[in-house]
Amino acid sequence: MTHVTTPREVPEADDERLIWLFPKPPPRVRLAYRELSIAANGRPEEIAALGNITDLPRPWLPATCTDPVLRVDLWKWLDRVAAWINHEYVFDPAGIIPPCWPRHPHLVHELAVLADQRHRVHDALSSDLIEEWHRYTLPAFLERMRTRMQSHCERQHSPWPSRSRYVNHVSETEVRRRTEAYAGDIRALRTEPDLATSQPGAPRLSVVDSETGELLD
Repeated sequence: MTHVTTPREVPEADDERLIWLFPKPPPRVRLAYRELSIAANGRPEEIAALGNITDLPRPWLPATCTDPVLRVDLWKWLDRVAAWINHEYVFDPAGIIPPCWPRHPHLVHELAVLADQRHRVHDALSSDLIEEWHRYTLPAFLERMRTRMQSHCERQHSPWPSRSRYVNHVSETEVRRRTEAYAGDIRALRTEPDLATSQPGAPRLSVVDSETGELLD
């Protein structure tokens, strides 16, 4: 099993320091951010050297980080960020990011964005971004997490409560029913009469010459 954190990498519960620094991204994550910065602000030759910039990995979208080494570094970073948030910002137990967060896709997606937004604060030359993160980004994340998690995973990871409904959603029967509904909608579009020409007294459409204003058939 891959080791993700050590006691020195995350805040300790009984440490006497009043605050801990936000975890720095590991090397491969920093490289990903550097390439994205070049894509946004670099010279034309630097941008060209990156290849297709639409293929660059985005740390806030973990699924785009397909390089295994980058993916390991991303998991390490997000694990430290989760521990840091729990230590620095969560007082009530209901707001704790559960230790099983990697097994909840919705938390993975949201935590990556939360970490990215907080990381960008360090490039700012004013407190505007951190105020926005404090006022909107972090509270919204914690509220959505509480709403979705409810009392699940308070002491240990709980199986996915919606699994059976998801299995039904992707079942052959339900896929066929949706496909039939889509086909019916397309058939209706193809057979629907053109209201502009079928209704009595409907206005006749013409083309207007943009220079002379003359109506052209």
